[in-house]
Amino acid sequence: MSAVDGRAIVVTGAGRGLGAAFAADLAGAGAAVVVNDVDAAAADAVAAEIRTAGGCAVADPHTVADPEQAAAIVERCVAEFGAIDGLVNNAGLTYEAMPWEDDPVRARAVVEVNVLGVVYTGLAAIRHMRAAGRGSIVNVSSGAALGQRTIGVYAASKGAVASLTYSWALDLEDSGIRVNAICPKAYTRMVSGSARASRHTPPEHTPDRVAPLVRFLVSDRAAGITGQLVRCTGSELHIVGQPYFKAPILRRESWDVDSVERAFVEVFGAHLEPFGLEKRLPSRLRKWLGPARSA
Repeated sequence: MSAVDGRAIVVTGAGRGLGAAFAADLAGAGAAVVVNDVDAAAADAVAAEIRTAGGCAVADPHTVADPEQAAAIVERCVAEFGAIDGLVNNAGLTYEAMPWEDDPVRARAVVEVNVLGVVYTGLAAIRHMRAAGRGSIVNVSSGAALGQRTIGVYAASKGAVASLTYSWALDLEDSGIRVNAICPKAYTRMVSGSARASRHTPPEHTPDRVAPLVRFLVSDRAAGITGQLVRCTGSELHIVGQPYFKAPILRRESWDVDSVERAFVEVFGAHLEPFGLEKRLPSRLRKWLGPARSA
């Protein structure tokens, strides 16, 4: 018997890519899976493939971006399988644009799916899990949350998912519900059309290589593990560090603009953080270090 055998699990955005791989892997290990995707035909196809392979799955076409429809996804799981033991919040959107060319309509859609979709589906699942005294949620964040060019809104949405994960883990630990997040790196349809895909995501980084991490986190084999952000590229697996308050901490009774400037000139200038996934140095440090050392 596997660690997820007989468990009822919802996977959102499971009509293709990472979600489809997660759903197939979980079902192959004995879980009953709700394959959710707004592309009803894609969800039906994935669920049918799972059943053909001997697994248990139903398709669901609701959108996570609407609170009532998100709740309906969870209720479908409870109605079909009698419970919801796990939730994989995978549904997501992305696009590339420079900030001065960005489209508010597209930005809003990304936030509604990537952030509110996680909130709405998570809240519905949490109510059932809390009543049962157990459950596991795996949210899909991204390394882009550290900062990445041309996808600022997407990066912000995934940073929000990480923060939500940490907060829910704190709130739900005493309820027997674990909440973790993953930062997957995989070549999927969502990224295959972007210039970034060819530069940063080799085709061998396939979704099925990330699936074992999700199965582990959603199962009791990960008992005691909560509030963690885990990055998996298929070949690499590591914990993503949480932001922290960095020393030195300067103290005075009150701060004005002049004293703040002195703090940066005299102290903080030597402690500025490289930023973004490419670890770019702030301009002040680049000027001090020179081109050879700041490259």
